[in-house]
Parts: sequence; structure tokens; C-alpha cells
Amino acid sequence: MDHEARDRAEAQRAGAFADELRAIHADEAALQARKVRLLAEAFEFAETQKARIPSMRSRERDMPLRSLAAELGLAVRINDRTMQSHLWDAHRLVTDFPATVDALGSGDISRAHASAILDAGADIDDVGARRAYEQAVLDHAHGTTAARTRSFAQQQADIHNPRTLQERHDDAVRGRRIWVTDLADGMSQLSLLTSTAIAHGIHDRATRQAKLIKRVDAAARRNATSASVEGDGGVGASAGDDASTDAAADDTWFDERTIDQTRADVVVDMLLTGSPAIDPTLDASPGGLGAIRAMVQVTVPVTTLTGVTTGGAELDGLAPVDPETARRLAGDAPGWDRVMTDPVTGMVLTVDRYQASAEQKRFLRARDQHCRFPGCRRPARSCDHDHTQDFALGGLTEICNLACFCKRHHTLKHNTDWTVRQLPGGALEWTSPAGAHYLEDPPARVVFVPSADPPPF
Repeated sequence: MDHEARDRAEAQRAGAFADELRAIHADEAALQARKVRLLAEAFEFAETQKARIPSMRSRERDMPLRSLAAELGLAVRINDRTMQSHLWDAHRLVTDFPATVDALGSGDISRAHASAILDAGADIDDVGARRAYEQAVLDHAHGTTAARTRSFAQQQADIHNPRTLQERHDDAVRGRRIWVTDLADGMSQLSLLTSTAIAHGIHDRATRQAKLIKRVDAAARRNATSASVEGDGGVGASAGDDASTDAAADDTWFDERTIDQTRADVVVDMLLTGSPAIDPTLDASPGGLGAIRAMVQVTVPVTTLTGVTTGGAELDGLAPVDPETARRLAGDAPGWDRVMTDPVTGMVLTVDRYQASAEQKRFLRARDQHCRFPGCRRPARSCDHDHTQDFALGGLTEICNLACFCKRHHTLKHNTDWTVRQLPGGALEWTSPAGAHYLEDPPARVVFVPSADPPPF
């Protein structure tokens, strides 16, 4: 086969790949549209149930939607809060952007395109303006990527929205908040949603402070270098002078952090202490970690404290904590809870410190770590200590009848047809109104086996 024939054959094969991929994308889009319509129908079903509730209390009227979100979420292993958001988004898409759902069903756009249209145009209340916005963005979306569609949609939303930017900003700023996203390697990302001016102001101030720290450090380095040269008398140093200079250098601390690291540390110190630095006389551990005053539960294996192993420390059962941080926090802790666990299964057996009593609460926090509704990760310290069998109906205040539930799932249990029963070993069996069963085991502990030769201290 000559080169031209081979090139034509390879081009045809690449085209066949593209055709097949295009067909798969169209099929996926059609399924997404079907899913959106199903979730929108489910939302309307919950709204019908809500309309039959005579109570004016918002929590009781929310129960049908919460219960349905839990039913659907557990069916496909999605957190019920996330499923409730999916239900709401699907309702808005079908109700406010029907042409977008039609385009998704025909494969003309992807689910990411539809999300871009919904997100940018969600606060256009005028029906006529919203229809004009939707059509303009759909015309653009047919020939470009979802990312470019999102940028174009934001521009078109500004053009078609009858409300001014100031009006929209005043509404948006009410949603300001901060939240934490746990990452790998004992790290977490702290996010702040606030107005653009404030965000850039924070970044600028932190940058100025970090640059000042770096300038002071650079000056200290220059002074140290000058002192070293003067000590040498302007002539090459002898072996004895080298030793003297090294000894002086040992007494001088230089800042080896990058500007990004310094800026991050400045923000941490500002948030934790109110200033970029902390008076060492006020805290046993100076700096960011020593300034922590929040109540958190850190579980640290004794082998990690002693350096025999290098893992196993956890914060609220949600995120791993690096060993150095765990040891420093343990060193500054005013008191310890000793948790006895089964050496094979890791199941909590007892806590040796006692309404549920204080001892029982400690036990539940240690065993459950977070809310025991399937998929929920609300820390146990923020949860209620619920009686599985209602105390008013004869349920006892004992470990085999207690579990940690967040407010959302505590009220779900008592105000809907969701039921739960305790099984041996702290396991819970949830039953949905539709009769589906979900087993929720206590969080597992990871067992770290010490090496034969522990590292030297």
C-alpha cells in the first residue's frame, strides 16, 4: 500500500471513530434528557404531597421532598442532599428552559451545555427575556464547547436580564459563605464566596504582607553575608573562619517559603489569631496550629504518636491528618479520650471516661464519627444523639439504642415513613417508605501494623 492510500485509510478510520463517538454522545444526551424529565416529574410528585400537608411550618412541609430525595439517592448511591439539588435543577430546566431540554434530548447539546444555560439564566425572572436568552445561547451552543457556551451564556444573561447588575449583586452577596473541601495527603481547601472587591482586597493585602516578609528576609540574608565578608577581613576565609561562619549561620533563621506559601500562612494566621503573628507567651504552640481554638475530634493511634507508624490519624472521621499535625494537636490537648477498639475489626468497644451521659456521647462520637444515615458525612460533634427506639415509647438510653444523626436525618426519621433498627456491632438497617433496605455499618478503622524495627527518635 502506498503512502497516499495508507493516509486515506487512516483518515477514514479516524472519521469512523468520530462518527461512532458522535452517535454515543447523542445517545448519552438523550438519556440525560430522559433523566431530567424523570427527576422533574418526581419533584412535582413531592410538591403534590406537600400541598396536602396542612401545617405551615416549613420543616414539616419539606418532608415529602426530603424523603423522596433520600429514596432516589440511595437507589443510585448519591447523597440525599445532592439528589435534592438534582431534583430542583431538573424542575427548573423542564419548567424554565424547555427548549434546552428538547435540544438535549435530540443530541444537539450535552448535559454540560444545559447546565451552563441553567446556571447563567436561572435568575432571569421575566418569561419573555428568559426565552430570548435561551434561544440566543442555544444557537451559539450547537457549534461550540460547553466551556465557551458558559462564557457566552453569562454575557447573554447580562444583556437579557431586566434587572441591573447592582440588583443582582445585592441578591448574590446574601449567599456569601465559606466551606471546606477535604483533599488527599492530609490537606484541605478552604473556599470563600464573597463579593469580587472583597476577594481581591483580601488577596492584595495578603500579597503585600507576604512580600514584606520576603523583603525583610532578603535584607537579613544580605546583612548576614556582609557580616561574613567583614569577618573575613575582605580576604578568603580560612578553615577556622568557615567554622565560625557556619556557627553564626546556625543561629540565624531564614525564611525558605515561597511567596504562595507565605501568603497562605499569613491568611491562616489572620483568620485564627486576628494578626499575622501570635505572641508565643499566649500559646503552647506558636503559629497557626497552636492558635486553633475550635472543638474538633482528632483520632490518633498511639503508634502514630510515638512515631512507630506514620498513618491513621483522622479529623472527625472525614479527612486524614498528617502525623506531625496530629502529634502537635495531641501535645496541646487539655485532655484525651482513650478509645478501645477490636484489634481485628477496628470496632469501638468502649471509651473510658458518664442523660446520654458524657461517656456515652464520647463513645458515640468515637464509634459513629459522622451522621449514620447512608451517605451523610456530617461530623458526629454536630449531630443529635438519637434513640433508635423512641424514649417516650420505652427506648432505653444505652449504646445499643443510640446513634448520631444530623438534624436533617433526625427529623427525616421522626417525620416520615423512614425507619431504622439497630443490629449487633452498631450496624443500622434503614428502610425507606418504598420498602428498600440499606445497611449502614459503623465507619471502619484502618489498622496500621508496626514494623519490626521502629524508627529512631
